[in-house]
Amino acid sequence: MERFYKAKAIEGYQEIFQENSSLLKYLAFGKISIKADQEYTSETNDYETALVFLKGTAAISCEDQTWEKLGERENVFSGKATTAYIPCQSKYVIKAQTDLEVAVCKVKAEEKFDPFVVKPDDVIIHQRGKNNWKREVHDIIASNAEGQVQRMILGETFNHAGEWSSYPPHKHDGEHYPEEPNLEEIYYYQTNPEQGFGVQLHYTKDGSIDDAYIIRNGDSFAIDKGYHPVNAAGGYQVYYLWFMAGEEGRTLKPFDDPDHKWVHSLN
Repeated sequence: MERFYKAKAIEGYQEIFQENSSLLKYLAFGKISIKADQEYTSETNDYETALVFLKGTAAISCEDQTWEKLGERENVFSGKATTAYIPCQSKYVIKAQTDLEVAVCKVKAEEKFDPFVVKPDDVIIHQRGKNNWKREVHDIIASNAEGQVQRMILGETFNHAGEWSSYPPHKHDGEHYPEEPNLEEIYYYQTNPEQGFGVQLHYTKDGSIDDAYIIRNGDSFAIDKGYHPVNAAGGYQVYYLWFMAGEEGRTLKPFDDPDHKWVHSLN
């Protein structure tokens, strides 16, 4: 399985990172793109699943519940997300009311919880960083969902034009456990304006990974280990949906690269 997936325009369901892959033990990812009045039906099987509205409005049914007119944003840069949590071993139906794009975030699970919806007003916003690594982070399913999910942690990050996020470089691959939990992660990117770009760095201290990827609208990245800072090109916002999971609970304690941790002391 390749770590970096370049965007493809595919109608219906697009599998981006498959279930039970050789790279990721807990995560899988896909995207649904359907037109107004179309339906999409699926089952979650062994994965608790978050359906994150990227654009458009739809009704979603799961178990004995139906939510009407979900989704309030025309694109990811125009507002906070609406997200439906679908438990493992469940069937769901999406009925598009407008042209619709939904990110399908899957996390391996054995415990079945109740389905729920995170509305835009439920999203928790953090302003993080300083200088040229300021960014806005939206917690969608994080500490606010304790006891409602098994492993999933999920949110969105908005990089300001020309600035960094996931910075200073951090990781969470369990190398320094228990100080550092072992959490896999997936990023899904968009850019504003769409023709923009950014750069995803990925490295380990031993040099076994030392890569850089050009981020374009709709690309995705799977992170099994290593540091992974992101930079937006001048003039362009970079957005990424992120979600993660691991065996050691839902506590997120990123481990900063010791060589670059000093930047926290800058004014």
